[in-house]
Amino acid sequence: MNKIWLLIKKYEKVWSYLFFGGLTTLINLVVFNVLYTWQHLLGYQLANVLAWFLSVLFAYITNKRYVFDSHQNSQQAMRTELFSFFFFRVLSLVLDLLIMQIGVGILQQNAFWVKLVDNVLVVIANYFFSKIFIFKEH
Repeated sequence: MNKIWLLIKKYEKVWSYLFFGGLTTLINLVVFNVLYTWQHLLGYQLANVLAWFLSVLFAYITNKRYVFDSHQNSQQAMRTELFSFFFFRVLSLVLDLLIMQIGVGILQQNAFWVKLVDNVLVVIANYFFSKIFIFKEH
C-alpha cells in the first residue's frame, strides 16, 4: 500500500491534470453537444470554437491553481502566463479544428465520437504544452 501511495504522490501533478483535464473535456463535450449535436443551434465548427473557449477558461483557472500550483504574483508575470496559456491552447485548437474537419467534414463520421477522440489527443498535447512552456517550474 505504501508503494501505491508513493506512486500517487510521485505523479500527483499528472493525476491532477487528468482529473481537471477530464472536467475540461466534459465541459467541452457538453457545450459542443448542446450547441450542435442536440439543438443544431450552430454549425459544428462554431460550436466547437465556443466549446473550446469556455473549456479553456476553466482549464486556465484549474491548471494554474490546482495542477501546476503557479504563484505568479506580478501583473506582468500573470499576463505572460495567461498569454502563453491561450497561445498554446490556440495551437491545440488548430489541431482540434483539423481533426473535426477531417472526421466530420471529410469522412462524414459522427460528430460526437470524432469530438471525443479529438479531446483525448488535445488533452495530451495541452499537458505537454503546460508542463514544458507555460507553468514551468522556476
